[in-house]
This record gives sequence, structure tokens and C-alpha cells, in this order.
Amino acid sequence: MLATTLNTLTPRLRFNFSKPNIENTVFKLHYQITVTMLLGFVILVCAREYFGEHIKCISDQGVPGHVIQTYCFFMATFTIVRHYNESLLQHGFLPHPGVGPLSDTDKTLHHTYYQWVPFVLFVQSICFYLPHYIWKKKEGGRIKALVDGLQYAGLALEAEDMKIGSSTVPSRKSVENQIELIRKDIIMRLRITRTWSTWLVSMEIVNLLHLMFQIWMIDVFLNGQFIGLGPSILNYGDWEQINDPLEMIFPKVTKCLFHKYGPSGSIQQHDALCVMALNIIHEKIYTILWFWFLFLFIASLLAVIWRAISFFLYRRSLKFNQMVFRHVASGKFNPHNVISVVNGCEFADWLFLYYLAKNMKSSVFQELYMRLAEELEKRELPYEQNGHEEKGAEPILVGKVDYTDETLPLKDGKKSS
Repeated sequence: MLATTLNTLTPRLRFNFSKPNIENTVFKLHYQITVTMLLGFVILVCAREYFGEHIKCISDQGVPGHVIQTYCFFMATFTIVRHYNESLLQHGFLPHPGVGPLSDTDKTLHHTYYQWVPFVLFVQSICFYLPHYIWKKKEGGRIKALVDGLQYAGLALEAEDMKIGSSTVPSRKSVENQIELIRKDIIMRLRITRTWSTWLVSMEIVNLLHLMFQIWMIDVFLNGQFIGLGPSILNYGDWEQINDPLEMIFPKVTKCLFHKYGPSGSIQQHDALCVMALNIIHEKIYTILWFWFLFLFIASLLAVIWRAISFFLYRRSLKFNQMVFRHVASGKFNPHNVISVVNGCEFADWLFLYYLAKNMKSSVFQELYMRLAEELEKRELPYEQNGHEEKGAEPILVGKVDYTDETLPLKDGKKSS
């Protein structure tokens, strides 16, 4: 009867455990949202059929159109600083912002970035994914291997495991055995290796530092005008004006000079006017990136600060521990058990427990936490005042369980008791 009921309910029970939760939300913003956004921008910039040619130049009849156009695209175009004058533009004395007669004393802005925008965006997407890739390799699937099979623990009512479609509902005994295996795994790792949490925290810090590097790199890429882009836009009052803040960074019309030899061997200069069609897209892309990177920087900085706060409070505040674990595992935690676990763990072990809680049923984690507290209290692992950690008793299962690879869970192949 129960099997029939579960067969009916299984298609409606959404237990998707193919990708365990092994990082926080801010980490996911880096490698999911940001990477997707950057790849979308690459596709948008490369979709030439929707925007026509990247650059279109007009000149006199002395140079073929396709020649001057190809030359200006690869050799860069420029605008003139003194011609960014709103009054002259409004009265029709200048045709376009930054475009006008060129003298020897004029300061010019050369625009070369448009050649590299799709390549830079694609490389950035790879860079933002790299910390997650490194972390995933170092994590080695340990969380998934430990808690796999417990996603149906709430349905463990029978004495034997039941096969329901492609899923297996564990028995009460299987759940008990899995909890015991996780407990042994945690105990065996104590004072032996803590690289799981070390790599996680390291990659969270790397995310913040990498974001700062990307902001600096884009600022260099856009000739030092990216960092101040957001304030310029926010402080700009009248978007009806011709000379808006984006025109100096992403001009729609630019100048280009082409030199060639005339019939008598003298150098001839040809002045071209180039329409930058894709700059209307580039300005939107980098405006969005400025505000997104600002949000991401604040979130990443807060995430690192939270890790630092957790490090200083996890052993100093009982309420902090109860609040953190209650957030991911509903129910009350016995204060005595919390103190036993905290005193027997370092921060790396504590953080690993937190992520176990995020990937387990609350009732299962409560049982694991209670057993772990009893084990750690029994072991009485002391700490010296100078911060040196005394080595605890050798685990009972040494020689019977493979614990040399910290990225893998314990192997229960020999059925140790």
C-alpha cells in the first residue's frame, strides 16, 4: 500500500539533488549570473545582422570606400576634446560631438576598444567561472557523496529499502547507517585535514579580489573612464542634450585620417567620417556592467566580512551558533550539544557542518548533530591558551577506513563497527 502511494507521489516530489549546495548565494552570482550576462553580451555584439556593419566610413573619392573603412576599423578612430561643446552643438556649428576641424594643438581621444570588445567579454566570462571551477575540483563531490541517499529520509518508514521508479526510498536502518557513516567521516577528519573549508573561504576571497581586478582592467580598457561612468550618468540632469556623458567614451560618429602617396610622390591626407553603429550597444553593455559590478562588489565584500564575523563568533557566542544552524535546519538545538560541538571543532570543521546542514533534512541533521556532540564530548579534545591544538586520540577505525583523500567521504567497504 505504501509503495503504491509513493509511486503515485514520486513524480510530484521534487528532490533534485544532482547539484548539492556547496557555496553561498554571492558565489553563485559570480559564476552563474555574471557569466551568463557576459556571454549574452558577446552574442549581442557579434550579431552583426541586426546592427549592420560595425563601422561605416565616408570620405572623398581619392580612396575606395572599402579601403578607408577597413583601415579605420583596424587603425582606430578619434574625436577632438574641444569639440565636445554643447552650446556649439545646439546652434549647429558642429555636426557631431567631438567631430570638427583638427589643429596641431588639439587634444584627441583615440578609440580602439571596439575591436576587442567581444574577445574581452568572452575572456572575462571564463575568468568569472574559473574560481567556481577550481572550487568544484577541490571539493571533489564530498558533500554529495556524504548525504546522497538521504534526500528521501523523511519517507523512511519501512524496514527495507524500496525502489520507487528511478529513486530509492531508504529504510530506517539505511538512514541510521548513513548518519553513522557521516559522523565517522567528520570525526576522522578532525585534526587531520580541513582543506574543504579552507578552499571554500579562499575562493570567496578570490572572487572579491578578482572582481576588483576586472573593474581595474575595464577602466584601463576604456582609457580610464569606466570607474567614473556610473557617477557621470547619475549626475547628468538633461538627457535631451546632444553631448551626454556617454558620448566621450562611446562616440557614435568619429574621425579617421588616411595617408597615401599622390601621383607625384607627395603624401596626401584624406579625412574620413565614421559611423560607429555598435557603440550604441557598447554603451548599454558597460553601463549595465558598471551597476552590476557595484552591486556584486558590495555583496562580495559583505560575504567576506560575514566569514570573518563567523570566524570570531562561532566559538564565542552560543546564540550565534543557534541562529546560524536554525537558519538552515529548523528546530531547536540543545545548548549543551552546541557547546560540545563548538569546543571540539575548529572553524573549518564548523563551516563544513554548516554546509552539511544546508544539504540535509532537518531531522537527519539534528540526529547527526546530537551524535557528533556526544562523540566530541567523550573525546575531550583540549586547547591550550596559546592557541596550539593538542592532538586528540587516534581514531578507532585507523587502518580500516581510507581517509587519506580529504575530498572523498569515508569508504564503508569493510563494514567497521
